[in-house]
Amino acid sequence: MVSMALEDIRSSAHADRATQRPAAMGDTVVLNPGLGVGHLVPMVELAKLFLRRGFAVTVVVNGPPAGKETDTSAAVARAAEANPSVHFHVLPTPPDVDADGGTAPDAADGAPNNPFALLRRMNAPFRDYLRSVLPTVRALVLDMFCFCVDAVDVAAELGLPVYVFYTSSASSLAVNLYLPHMQAQIGDTSFGEVGDAPLSFPGNRPFRPTELPRLSLDRHNEVYRTFLHAFQRIPEASRGILVNTFESLETRALQALRDGACVPGRATPPVYCVGPMVSSGGSEVDVEKRQQHECLAWLDAQPEKSVVFLCFGSMGTFPRRQLEEIAVGLEKSGQRFLWVVQAPRGDSGIPDMLAGAAAEPDLASLLPEGFLERTGGRGLVVKSWAPQADVLRHRATGAFVTHCGWNSTLEAIVSGLPMLCWPLYAEQRQNKVFVVEEMGAGVEMAGYDAELVAAEEVEAKVRWVMESEGGRALRERAVAAKEQAWHALSDGGASHAAFAEFLKDF
Repeated sequence: MVSMALEDIRSSAHADRATQRPAAMGDTVVLNPGLGVGHLVPMVELAKLFLRRGFAVTVVVNGPPAGKETDTSAAVARAAEANPSVHFHVLPTPPDVDADGGTAPDAADGAPNNPFALLRRMNAPFRDYLRSVLPTVRALVLDMFCFCVDAVDVAAELGLPVYVFYTSSASSLAVNLYLPHMQAQIGDTSFGEVGDAPLSFPGNRPFRPTELPRLSLDRHNEVYRTFLHAFQRIPEASRGILVNTFESLETRALQALRDGACVPGRATPPVYCVGPMVSSGGSEVDVEKRQQHECLAWLDAQPEKSVVFLCFGSMGTFPRRQLEEIAVGLEKSGQRFLWVVQAPRGDSGIPDMLAGAAAEPDLASLLPEGFLERTGGRGLVVKSWAPQADVLRHRATGAFVTHCGWNSTLEAIVSGLPMLCWPLYAEQRQNKVFVVEEMGAGVEMAGYDAELVAAEEVEAKVRWVMESEGGRALRERAVAAKEQAWHALSDGGASHAAFAEFLKDF
């Protein structure tokens, strides 16, 4: 439950300034996470890192269209409540933006449900806000989405240095930076038309074209063209790229980035690995609420490493037919499970980042008759949301069925858990390739790229990861990655040193 709405954040903005220490000349870093919960969460963790180094931090977030509440609205409210030392400033939504994020017919990017239509319109209030605080601002850190709509031009107009925080993997960064070059090579052809031959991107294992984000398969898609534009601009318009990863995890991709292989003929900005930046879970201010969540109490009563956790991110939903297959597979597997179920939002496979907050799921109508009663002794189904970071670090959790969003992937890594990979959208298929083939810490759910993952596949893979020698090998590699991750974050570790090197450029 969200206890502070965006309107509360707006109304308390002036009070926040009164209680915070006055920002000295040039000691504030302004962060803009663009759109989506998956981009907000690591940006807030980055804000904490700046705070520990003595900077004041403002996270600028976009108000939702027509004042409606979205998943991101709820996440912003939770983050603001949990991080009182970080100043959150909510930009006012322009009056010509409707409830779906659309703009006037002649506005740029004005396609229905195109999130960049809204984001581009936020450049004007972003400029106004920066002008109002300009003497105190040292630099801007922008999410990649901000480059999709040329927010970097706002910074240039005001004479502010800009850095990029890339919230996903170095491997996907290498792909995206090289994508404009590869699209130029195939000319008028779309990636969806090139066949099944694996594509070779610098810093990555070869993968099928269908492992690219779905929108990338059609070169005429307006959102895809906007992404190409963003990754053409990032090398020329940013002073450096912060990446939510760590050196030992992605050596292949990082070498390609630093060698300049991803932007042929142009210079690559310095790349700083400052991750893994993941939710700090129970150490946050709302620890009491998290401890009261029913699923944590339930986990306390389960044996060590015995529970399979299924959660598919803030926008990962399934139609009823797929939920029924998952339920049958879990029941037949005989394994303990904790499953977060969201209400279906459609089966297009493309998330709507401007959609209103989802309704609470009706489990009785979505799951097979009697399923909850038959599995009640060894399973728990949670509606809509669970404190994922706390669940993954709990001693009873033994494996993670995940959509392979990068935040979730990193949370699994820092928890030392093997992953059953079920990618849904965006770059998650590439993350799956990395986890399964590069790390060797996961296994894919066969059928993720088809109409349905069958109950038999769910049953077999859950049993395999929990009972077999192969599953034990995955767990050993996951634990090794966990140790490397925490070492990178420690004093003197690679990520700690990279952030110190980054600050020298300030």
